Amino acid sequence: MKKRLTRDVKHQKIAGVCAGIANYFDLDPTLVRVIWIVLACMAGGGILAYLIAWLVMPEDSGQNDEPTIIN
Repeated sequence: MKKRLTRDVKHQKIAGVCAGIANYFDLDPTLVRVIWIVLACMAGGGILAYLIAWLVMPEDSGQNDEPTIIN
């Protein structure tokens, strides 16, 4: 299966960008969010990068998820 960088809207806090990056690199989403906040505060470019990623990254279609069994 081929990996795709997508926004994870199922585990999103704002737009799902950090959760999508965490899924792609098999990291904890909280770690990615903390790194992103530090970059935004220190360099200032993190906010612009987040907005660009929000616009460019497609939403996760959810087709790769396991089916949910409803009783």
